[in-house]
Order: sequence, then structure tokens, then C-alpha cells
Amino acid sequence: MNREHLTGEYRDKVTRFKKVPALTDHNLQLSESVAMFRHLIRENIIPEHWYPRKNFGRSRIDEFLEWRQRNLGLASTDYFQQKWLVPYLQKRQPNENAVNMAEKQLNHTLNEFEQLFLHSKGFMIGDNISYADLLAICEVDQPKHIGFNPFIHRPKLDRWYKMCLLEFPPSRN
Repeated sequence: MNREHLTGEYRDKVTRFKKVPALTDHNLQLSESVAMFRHLIRENIIPEHWYPRKNFGRSRIDEFLEWRQRNLGLASTDYFQQKWLVPYLQKRQPNENAVNMAEKQLNHTLNEFEQLFLHSKGFMIGDNISYADLLAICEVDQPKHIGFNPFIHRPKLDRWYKMCLLEFPPSRN
């Protein structure tokens, strides 16, 4: 919030990209959440259920990561930008046409997400929460925090979201 990540000191000591999140592990500096996560898995710093090697779990997560980038992440971010960020930065009302188009795309993408990735199992790739679930819940939360209700007519999404919250209840801080 204080823009410390834009300083030369941050670049030199934390990450050359001047972005958050960032990870420093001994002399290795990483930015970009997927790269950081994969590093933590390779170094056995976090439990394997997040990105399992067996039962095709890792391949399913990788499939979701690719799909998310061009679908759920794009739709969620576009809606957030059109509805809140651009108007906030430009100190003007949202462009209702742009917001409506972004909302339509977000609804379409959430329907696809529910249909393609949420099945009868508890989480996206089985009985344990995974990295795919963690990234997906972030995409669902972003527009949710500016008033969008992603759960209307999406019972599987609602059930999955509540299961994820049981694993990681929101912080009260």
C-alpha cells in the first residue's frame, strides 16, 4: 500500500520485477505466484496434496492453470477493472456498457468453470484441496468483494467455495 515494492531496495533485496507477491529463499528471488508455488513444492516446503505427483493430479492442475489464465482470470479481472478499478483511478462513474459486457463474460466463464472443473468430489482434483482450488477461489473472490454474487444458479460453485473456506477460514484481522 505504501509502494515499497517500487523501490530500488525492494528490487535488489526481494525481486527484480518490483511486484508482490515475491519470495526469497536463500539467494533465490522469485516473483509470479505460479513460479513461487512450484518452487515451494520442489523444495518440499509445502505438502504434496497442493500439487500432487500421482494420479494425474498435477496434470489436472496444470490444465486448470492454463485454462484459468485465458478464461477465469481474464473475466474476473476485467469485471473488477471495469466496475471498480478504472472508475476509482479515473475518479468517474463506471461505464455501464463495459461493466455489463464484463459481467456477461464473467457469468459465462463461471458457468464453464462449474461445468468443467467442479464435479462430485470435494475439490477440483479430488478429496484434498489443491493449488488449483486456491487460485480459483482468488478469482471468485475478486469480483465478489465489489458486490458481484457468483453463486446465483451455481450450486456446485457454492458448495465448492464453502468447502474451501472450511479448509481456510477467512482471517478476522
